[in-house]
Amino acid sequence: MTATPKQEELAALFEQATIIPVLTIERLEDAVQLAKALVAGGVRTLEITLRTPVAIESAKAIMAHVPEAVVGIGTILNADDLARAEGIGARFGISPGATPDLLKAAAASALPFAPGIATASELMLALAHGFNLVKFFPAEQSGGIKALRALAGPFPEVRFCPTGGIGEANGGYQVRQLGRHNGHLQSDDEIAETGVKYRNQ
Repeated sequence: MTATPKQEELAALFEQATIIPVLTIERLEDAVQLAKALVAGGVRTLEITLRTPVAIESAKAIMAHVPEAVVGIGTILNADDLARAEGIGARFGISPGATPDLLKAAAASALPFAPGIATASELMLALAHGFNLVKFFPAEQSGGIKALRALAGPFPEVRFCPTGGIGEANGGYQVRQLGRHNGHLQSDDEIAETGVKYRNQ
C-alpha cells in the first residue's frame, strides 16, 4: 500500500516529535500557559483531546497565541468531531478507535488523521480506507511491545503511534524496546535503542 500525502504529512509531523503529550484541558485560561511551558521545554507537537467542553476553544487559543505549537485534536469519535477539528485549522486528528463512518469521513477529509486500532481486523479495516499510520490504543493494555511486534509481522507497511499506559514509569522502556526504520516498526532482531516516536498519556 502506498501512503497517501495526508499520511505522509502526519508521519512527518510525528517524526519531528519525541513525545506528543495528550492534553485534557479543563479550564480555558490554562491552555495558553500550558502550551507555552511545553514549547519552552522543547515539546511542540500537542494533542488536545475532545474530552472537555473547552477543548476546541483551548486549541484555538493555543494556535492563536503559541504559533510555534503544532496543534492536533484527539478523541475524535465521529464525523462531526472531525469536521470541527478541520474547521479550526488543526494540523492533525487522532481517534481512539474507528467506525466505518468515521473512516469514510476521514478518508474524504483534508485533515491528516490516525484512526485507533487494537486488533489485526481493525488494522485491516483502517488499511482498506487508506490509513497506514494508526494509533495503537490502549497500548499497554492491548499487549504493549509484544503486540506491536506481532502486528508488524503481517503488516510491515504500517506505522504505529502507541498510546495508553505509557508514562513516566515505563516511557524509557518503550523507547529502548521499539525501533524504527524509515518510520516502520522493526522486526525483533532489528529492535535497537533508537528514536521511536511515542505518545504520552
